[in-house]
Amino acid sequence: MISSVHFLLLSALMFMIGAAGVLLRRNILVVLMSIELMLNSANLALITFSRIQANAHGQSLAFFVVAIAAAEAAVGLAIVVAIFRGRRTTNVDDLDLMKN
Repeated sequence: MISSVHFLLLSALMFMIGAAGVLLRRNILVVLMSIELMLNSANLALITFSRIQANAHGQSLAFFVVAIAAAEAAVGLAIVVAIFRGRRTTNVDDLDLMKN
């Protein structure tokens, strides 16, 4: 039987992997995917706590997080495409947009 503790541990592990991806990787696409992983781990934790408390508030909040994540992915990818067209790189270290 899988308990709620297992889901919370999985959520914490997913969040740590996502945070490591944001902090350690230099490709902006990998950073965006790591942010998505962190949002999904937060969703898993919200749904787990919703299941523990036997109400649907966490599930409805997770639905809004999914909607925000979809909007973030669309806007983020549009920004990445615009930057790539101008700079020909997706490396975070090479993006010094404030300089000429």
